[in-house]
Amino acid sequence: MENIVSVSNLKKSFKNIHVLKDVSFTISKGSIFALLGSNGAGKTTAVRILSTLSKPDGGNAEICGYDVVRQSDNVRGCISLTGQYAAVDEALTGRENLQLIGQLRRLPNVSQKAGELLAAFKLEDAANRKASTYSGGMRRRLDIAMSLMGDSQVIFLDEPTTGLDPQSRIAMWDMVKGLAGGGTTIFLTTQYLEEAEYLADHIAILHDGVIIAEGALEELKKRFPPAKKEYVEKQPTLEEIFLKIINEKNEDSEKEAEQL
Repeated sequence: MENIVSVSNLKKSFKNIHVLKDVSFTISKGSIFALLGSNGAGKTTAVRILSTLSKPDGGNAEICGYDVVRQSDNVRGCISLTGQYAAVDEALTGRENLQLIGQLRRLPNVSQKAGELLAAFKLEDAANRKASTYSGGMRRRLDIAMSLMGDSQVIFLDEPTTGLDPQSRIAMWDMVKGLAGGGTTIFLTTQYLEEAEYLADHIAILHDGVIIAEGALEELKKRFPPAKKEYVEKQPTLEEIFLKIINEKNEDSEKEAEQL
């Protein structure tokens, strides 16, 4: 399978702190790659280098066949980035934020695409309100929607679901799966291991500046002894309980609306 991201011996230091010591990996086109690691492991540093926001001290990286340092303009033309913090223009409405990104990318049918994303992220009711009135979760959803405005070949999602409620997080997962199914490559960092387990085709674990393990989930599982078969009563998780209650409430509301 064709590699769309190639990273070799990447290094980055801040003063005397070696954040990335020798990082190498490749990502196949149309796959979902999850980079995992503890806080401070260097995940965001790697994302910043690959998205041309920071320069490495050593090594090299290519995206879409372009060198991230020497051909940064070409790289920026084929990627999108959602960082850890929502980067929306609070003076604009949600719809205007999306349309602005579409216009900057010179996309056709900007209004239609903006409307589709507003619907997908359940922001239709707030579309014409200024982003300054949005809750933190709503701003995060808008920020993610803005990164999907266009047809980027590679999308970087740096802890994208932090601050999202369970329903929005699951909707985000479904959208990421759909994008990868359509050929888009996803580079994901996350603190939610169940998120990586559900989404990722390939997982790499970054620790002390190097990749200490990588592979598909099934490959990583082989590093542990075979699971013991035990029969226990499975209790629902809090997330399952939350979603069931919310869904039941939505169904009741729909039934009441039909009776009116």
